[in-house]
Amino acid sequence: MGFERDEAGELVALDPMESQSPNAAVARARSLAASKAGAVAFSRTGDPDIGEFADAVVLFTAGDVPDEIPGA
Repeated sequence: MGFERDEAGELVALDPMESQSPNAAVARARSLAASKAGAVAFSRTGDPDIGEFADAVVLFTAGDVPDEIPGA
């Protein structure tokens, strides 16, 4: 997921993108970080059919990301 700054300078999350593997997620986040304010790659498990998910595990952060993201 990438982040941009709005006109007021606040971080705004871009739409998250799904990746097929942790390595692909980190590579995508690195690419986003080169052109955006920041980026994070994370992994989470769960059942989308019932809307239950475990807490996300942060794999990579770069640049400006919200303070709520562990490791930011």
